[in-house]
Amino acid sequence: MKSPARRRPYGVKGAPYAHPSPATLERARSAPYFFLVPAALLFLLFFALPIGYAVWLSFRKVRVSGLGLGAGARAEVWAGLENYTAALSDGELLNGALRVLGYGCIVVPVMLGLALVFALMLDSERVRLTPFTRLAIFLPYAVPGVVAALLWGFLYLPDVSPFHFVLDRFGLPQPDLLDGGPLYLALSNIAVWGGTGFNMIVIYTALRAIPAEVYEAARLDGATPLQTALRIKIPMVAPSLVLTFFFSIIATLQVFNEPTTLKPLTNSVASTWSPLMKVYQDAFGNGDIHAAAAQATLIALATLLLSFGFLRAANRRTRQEAAR
Repeated sequence: MKSPARRRPYGVKGAPYAHPSPATLERARSAPYFFLVPAALLFLLFFALPIGYAVWLSFRKVRVSGLGLGAGARAEVWAGLENYTAALSDGELLNGALRVLGYGCIVVPVMLGLALVFALMLDSERVRLTPFTRLAIFLPYAVPGVVAALLWGFLYLPDVSPFHFVLDRFGLPQPDLLDGGPLYLALSNIAVWGGTGFNMIVIYTALRAIPAEVYEAARLDGATPLQTALRIKIPMVAPSLVLTFFFSIIATLQVFNEPTTLKPLTNSVASTWSPLMKVYQDAFGNGDIHAAAAQATLIALATLLLSFGFLRAANRRTRQEAAR
């Protein structure tokens, strides 16, 4: 019996299973680069060029001649490292960095600790209504930072806060969270409330990826749920903890929405409370965009160095543990 003849695909000339020509191979090799063109253009236009322009502005300054009136009285000239020297010696910028450091010492440990605890609780077999609980914890992250700051600012104000009303009814002290030292707790609470859900989802996803055989082996060895969490779950989700810590450092160094939104509600938040607020004030309040560009570049460099140092230390420790 003869086998059926293979039919030539429609529109294809020559043998249907012939080797492709060099031109066809060349087009196949270059096809992925055409798909990368839109992403590369967006990266160039909205990321690389703005960064390059900011760096270029940081090396310039405006020279004023005479009274600064008339054509040519104000000219942009080369400033070298003058803007960077001024930024490094700016007391307001350094004080803002110290305030952000104290703010981060509260936010990062509390937020990641709560995220880890919530993820471990949701991964437990005894927890009920896990989808609803997971959504309830993650939901604050979906609220924009400005809206969250406004909501918590309403709850912090003594005159309109329902918490102060309840404390007054019971004759309890009513702390002013928008004044003095408690301000750090008030700002940290907003960040923890909004960021815990995202970090919890990252850690919880890593927990769900652990093979069930690992838990079964621990159960057969007589490990309690607490021992399983401390000796198996937490070590195996260490990469996720490193990732969330990395994101938290970047978010802490770039804090801007919360103090800016609470600023109209209290006199304790200055216009230069954080480094990014100082950049905004110099650029749009004082009109010195060149000094602001130098400060923004320094903040970006500090973020890059801290992130790179942390990731390098984490990778070194991972290699050391793997070598044991």
